[in-house]
Amino acid sequence: MLEMKVMGIAIDTASGSPIIVLNDKENRKALPIWIGSAEASAIIRKIENIKVVRPMTHDLIIDIIQKTGYSVDRIEINDVEKETYFATIFLSNANGEEVSIDSRPSDAIAVAIRVDAPIFVSAKVLADGSVSCNSEKDEAESEEFRNFIQSIKPSDFEKLLKDDKQSDQ
Repeated sequence: MLEMKVMGIAIDTASGSPIIVLNDKENRKALPIWIGSAEASAIIRKIENIKVVRPMTHDLIIDIIQKTGYSVDRIEINDVEKETYFATIFLSNANGEEVSIDSRPSDAIAVAIRVDAPIFVSAKVLADGSVSCNSEKDEAESEEFRNFIQSIKPSDFEKLLKDDKQSDQ
């Protein structure tokens, strides 16, 4: 699992649908997820610190969670099938009990950002849907790795094997 943060909301120019964009801490990977307008509005209200007179749905959810003795521990966006993402909200209480709740990623994110809970994304989801953000850094690391591979000699492995055999004795 990789921890990610909400970078912002964008609009798909082709469909007009909102897209939430998550970035990893190093800004190397971005995960765009198409979401509904209501969820986008709820997320934007929190990002922009727009106050409302009455609690909105995600505020109500948090209030219920907290008044039952739980807190939001983290969320995980853990699966994707046919362009549909799946998430889980993890709650914990003072006794160390953990409860997991199935959720749409947009709702889980809207809840997480209200309580500053971490957002994690599975490797499978990242492999299926993320895009690279920092191609210069990725290219530099790839070049460094290629140079390392080219500099390896068979004798380097012989030394490793000898050291390994000696440690077994």
